[in-house]
Amino acid sequence: QVQLVESGGGLVQAGGSLRLSCAASGSIFSINRMGWYRQAPGKQRELVATITRGGSTNYADSVKGRFTISRDSAKNTVYLQMNSLKPEDTAVYYCNVLRGIDSYWGQGTQVTVSS
Repeated sequence: QVQLVESGGGLVQAGGSLRLSCAASGSIFSINRMGWYRQAPGKQRELVATITRGGSTNYADSVKGRFTISRDSAKNTVYLQMNSLKPEDTAVYYCNVLRGIDSYWGQGTQVTVSS
């Protein structure tokens, strides 16, 4: 099992920044990929950004150039730096980890961007 603890959400004005953190613990060996997804009210959960064990990143088109995903392997932590936030970025953000064929989710952290 992998446990994920997220932090860093909150309320910010449009144009502002936030940084999300997700610390993994437990059976963290062989984690292939870490990432962030989000779910806005009434919408499906969508991919925001992912980073592989080798450091390759992938971003949703809607956040390219504004968000940056990174990881600290020594701390088993993945970060999401979010700049130039827009009201449409408002959602619950979920950390996700892939280990082999298993997928693990954090509890979610609310990000609210006011206009």
